[in-house]
Amino acid sequence: MRIGLMIEGQNGLTWERWSHILALAERLGFPTVFRSDHFFIGPQRDSLEAYLSFVVAAKETRSIRFGPLVTPVTFRHPVNVARMAAQIQLLSGGRFVLGLGAGWNEAEHRAHGIPFPPIRERFERLEEAIRLTKSLWTESPANFDGKYYRLEGADLRPKPEPEPPILIGGSGERRTLRLVALYADEWNAVNLSPEAYRAKVEVLERHCEAVGRDPAGIRRSMMAFAIIGPDQRALDHATRTIMTMFGAPPGMSLEDFRNAARARGLIVGGTGEVIDRLGRLAELGVEEVQLQHFDFDSDEVPEYIASEIVPAVRDL
Repeated sequence: MRIGLMIEGQNGLTWERWSHILALAERLGFPTVFRSDHFFIGPQRDSLEAYLSFVVAAKETRSIRFGPLVTPVTFRHPVNVARMAAQIQLLSGGRFVLGLGAGWNEAEHRAHGIPFPPIRERFERLEEAIRLTKSLWTESPANFDGKYYRLEGADLRPKPEPEPPILIGGSGERRTLRLVALYADEWNAVNLSPEAYRAKVEVLERHCEAVGRDPAGIRRSMMAFAIIGPDQRALDHATRTIMTMFGAPPGMSLEDFRNAARARGLIVGGTGEVIDRLGRLAELGVEEVQLQHFDFDSDEVPEYIASEIVPAVRDL
């Protein structure tokens, strides 16, 4: 199993800290650094534009894979996303991953005047966006006649080499996992317990069977909010940080919050508990877990993950 980092770019991330995190991740040997693509979740704070930050990653790193977890189809026209992804792929030497989703956070759409269609339309747009993107990357010229998007003799140049993998994020059984079966090179689930993940895999396999695809050809990863640390002090600090982010009820104890987080499927605890959870996920076919790095001003948790967790799960 591989362990990567996940960064919430809308939570006060600055350009200086983004460059620092990229350099830190490469120095510590992390294979991936993904980041969110949001204007805000909860309070509105400093928020770096995702695709500008990927240009920085392409230029300032040499080995890590990177990309969005995930880009909502509602934010940008898919032609623009496909064009940016192709050029970032070339700029990075083939290390970009295009993570796509239907979008969910209505508040940030409303605040910025971005249309937020009903869920059925968002998924219809997502499917068209994926098909349009693949056409632009592979056809010269490309033509596409969809319900929401059209191409008429579009010749996207330069073409990406190789094509960025398409990652689809989410675990919705009826819509999301069907699109994973149809189009995804990688499926990224979020914060699922081993039991819940096993059930989602069974659904995905049924979708794959229905469309005639071997599920073994889909790379599997999971993004995880992890409340972890090398000792009680670090664990308590991580707990307070996430309690603030999640808006924990006033007066809730650290231990009660951790217990509630465990019940929701989050990875919580010290080294032994973390390794046990990751081992169970590896047995179910998860190839990579991106652990959240919340405290941008401290390197303690990434250094702990690299020194204590990564060696223990490398051969899982």
